[in-house]
Amino acid sequence: MQSHSEFLAPPPGCPAHNSGKSVPLHGPEFAADPNGFYNYLRQFGPAAPVELTPGVEASLITDYAAALHVLQNPDTFARDARRWRALNEGRIPDDSPVLPMMMYRPNPMFSDGADHLRLRQAVTASLARIDTHRLSRHVDRVGSYLIDQFSGRGRADLVADYAQLLPLLVFNDLFGCPAEIGDRLIFGFSGIFDGVDAEKANEVLSESLFELVALKRAQPGDDVTSWLMQHEAGLNDEEMIHQLVLLIGAGTEPTQNIISSTLRLLLSEDKRGDGMLVEDAINDVLWNGPPIANYAVHYPVFDVDLSGSRLDAGNPVLISFAAANSDPGLSASRQTLSKRAHLAWGAGPHACPAKDPALLISVLAVEKLLNTLPDIELGVPAGSLTWRPGPFHRALNALPSRFTPVRHERRESAPLPTSGRNAGNTPVRDQPQRAQKGNFWSGFLSWWKV
Repeated sequence: MQSHSEFLAPPPGCPAHNSGKSVPLHGPEFAADPNGFYNYLRQFGPAAPVELTPGVEASLITDYAAALHVLQNPDTFARDARRWRALNEGRIPDDSPVLPMMMYRPNPMFSDGADHLRLRQAVTASLARIDTHRLSRHVDRVGSYLIDQFSGRGRADLVADYAQLLPLLVFNDLFGCPAEIGDRLIFGFSGIFDGVDAEKANEVLSESLFELVALKRAQPGDDVTSWLMQHEAGLNDEEMIHQLVLLIGAGTEPTQNIISSTLRLLLSEDKRGDGMLVEDAINDVLWNGPPIANYAVHYPVFDVDLSGSRLDAGNPVLISFAAANSDPGLSASRQTLSKRAHLAWGAGPHACPAKDPALLISVLAVEKLLNTLPDIELGVPAGSLTWRPGPFHRALNALPSRFTPVRHERRESAPLPTSGRNAGNTPVRDQPQRAQKGNFWSGFLSWWKV
């Protein structure tokens, strides 16, 4: 093993130049060059010390084989955040921005043993009942609606105007949300993802989910929410809320990022015209820029030596799906590995249960846009695009595009919601952009009925 004096220098802009301590994953430097950070972190061994936000430290697994070992050994590496030592000792502030992503919730992501099995069975059985033909039709309808909002302009931000909204609207249908609840869910989830008025967004989200659960208790329907309630696991209202947070929140954010990153790849100058299939482009994204880059928080049940890296009991251990996928040790064998050997969906008992609908939504959303606007191209050089800071995701800030405007008659009888942008397609920063987007679900329902 190398000594610390033999390590490569930290990447440019990394505060580790000055501190020599845990490497921060929360600044713009990491968002701009994550691979440079991963290359540096690999020299600590399979696990490296990182800082997720000021004052919150963890170990990050960057080695593919080590990541699989952790993911596939739940008896040694538990998921229940009530084991988090620093949190139990009061060293994590209540307002820490990473706490909502790491705190214990009674759902499969944060449970172990019999509790995990019971909750996961309810989730997987409910997702298995999704009709893929119905899902495909709804993605097509939502795609048409969103494109209809900007196709006459000849330009759009494919993140804010398309990729962020499409999964949310599709999930509203899957979970049986009426317009008045669906609008508030869109506002709540969007506000939490973007950090825009997050406290208010979280309050609205919680109230909306309680209302949805109460509605489905009284009036069950042909939707995932009702199927969860009907499962033999007998979920109570609190458990229902946390299953919905997991399925809707964790289902929409990765799908948004897959769609936008795939469009970025396909619309880049070096990829245009080479005949790359949408499925191959998505697979490229899942290998080289997974939408959730670092997550799957584990807590060693006891002190562990992981190939020379010490992992202390109760300290968070995260899997870097991005770093594991790009592990130099895989370079010789990656060509012979299955296309699905990447870790973007996790592995082991906690592997993502919703990958099939997420992939279907992503493929159909990208195809819908490219088929509807065949001459669409990036509005700026690909190299000038920027990424949202944060330790967990790999998400574009924006994806400007341009295309030949589509001249068509508006459906004047349908109330069209504002996108929160002005005529020049510049974000309106002095208005609550996501609140304005909160009427997209009712707007879509009105548009479709015309």
